[in-house]
Amino acid sequence: MRRLSLSETDMAVRDALDTRTRIQPVASVYEAAGGLEGLLGLARAWHARVMADEVVSHAFSHGFHRDHSERLAAYWAEALGGPELFSAALGDESSVVRMHSGNGAHEEMDRRAIACFDQALGDVGFAGDGQVAQVLHDYFAWATTTTMSQYHESADDVPDGWRIPRWSWDGLVNHAGDDAR
Repeated sequence: MRRLSLSETDMAVRDALDTRTRIQPVASVYEAAGGLEGLLGLARAWHARVMADEVVSHAFSHGFHRDHSERLAAYWAEALGGPELFSAALGDESSVVRMHSGNGAHEEMDRRAIACFDQALGDVGFAGDGQVAQVLHDYFAWATTTTMSQYHESADDVPDGWRIPRWSWDGLVNHAGDDAR
């Protein structure tokens, strides 16, 4: 009698399973966050929090687009594994980084923006889902302290053609400056 190798055994077991009992692939961060609707709720909660913060609200003191939360949700959706809504209609990573550049160093504002984000996670119910809340926090903290805060002197220093970085359960998938130009 011929013994099956481990890989042959695995294949035989998989083939024997009914498709209804197979484990479904893990959802993207975008899907786990509730898709565009979930991210829009988070964007609105975060925006409300930062507008109430005496330090972070300064970033919006010169005005902001009336659809800021919707644009932010579209950006997050794309970054977290959803459809390319932002880049298809509104711009690329270079345009987003330019909006956040040329304002000098602002570490305290960044820390407070991240704290507002963490509070917003609780506001919309993500605090109860530790894994989703943690990956969303990690993404926001990374984006806030790296790509969005690397060009303190001038927005003109931001290179053209960067793609929106993608973030997964394992962290950064690609970076705006890594073969994305």
